[in-house]
Amino acid sequence: MRNSIIVVGSTNTDMVVRADHIPVPGETLLGGMFFMNPGGKGANQAVAAARLGGNVTFICKTGVDAFGQEAIQLFKDEGINTSFVISDTQNPSGVALITVSKDAENSIVVAPGANAALTTAEIKEALNIIKQAAIVLIQLEIPLDVVAEVVSNAHENNVKVVLNPAPACKLPDDVLKCIDIITPNETEASILTGVDVCDMATAKQAALVLHEKGIQTVIITLGSKGALIFNDNKYDVVDALKVEAKDTTAAGDVFNGALVVALTEGKNIYDSVAFACKASAISVTRLGAQSSAPYRNEIN
Repeated sequence: MRNSIIVVGSTNTDMVVRADHIPVPGETLLGGMFFMNPGGKGANQAVAAARLGGNVTFICKTGVDAFGQEAIQLFKDEGINTSFVISDTQNPSGVALITVSKDAENSIVVAPGANAALTTAEIKEALNIIKQAAIVLIQLEIPLDVVAEVVSNAHENNVKVVLNPAPACKLPDDVLKCIDIITPNETEASILTGVDVCDMATAKQAALVLHEKGIQTVIITLGSKGALIFNDNKYDVVDALKVEAKDTTAAGDVFNGALVVALTEGKNIYDSVAFACKASAISVTRLGAQSSAPYRNEIN
């Protein structure tokens, strides 16, 4: 089990409309193509990791509706261990409403449904498998007390914890000190640190603030500018591949899924981030969330 990846997080169905631009408040906009895709940050990251060769177990909660049943079957089809997918008879499966503009930017509203009903009691049933893992990857689309329970247990058992702090919110220091690697984007880093991240210099400031809270490795993703790494008291920058972006919806999720796969294969942090940047670059050239995640042969 020590090469295994545990992903704990959300699963949603994405309902996507392409439009000329993101509507402003009060604006009704005639859009273009509509499609539905499986999504949710946790599920996106689990699928991305599995497609790239990771040994993935996904812990999440779905409704017993058609969306939930379809999600579970998809996870199985991707080779993900679904033994710890919990069915909720009281709440619907999560959904996300997404607008994608012609310049590939997106606006997302999530109705979390069963994701918000995941409890620490349910997580405790999975603690044995968490203890045996190589890496736990978690995000913030599930209740914060569940996040705290997972990361503290993993930390106590010397399991590497990767936190993708999205959607961003202020986090208690006792949670942050249990994190080995944190992967915010520029906006999330700003919210977490109070530093207005707008260029490389301010990204470095934010990374140092997070490191001083006890996080060994800070990776700030910078979109087309690549990624900044702060590790072993030094900074590195991994350049992004130049591609023509169509949809950035799950770029960060693919990055995180790829990152943990590379780390479990023994790659160093720089090479792992470079691998993740490649996977993310491929994903933005495609529409959708999980559907955009590349397979290993595409990276190679």
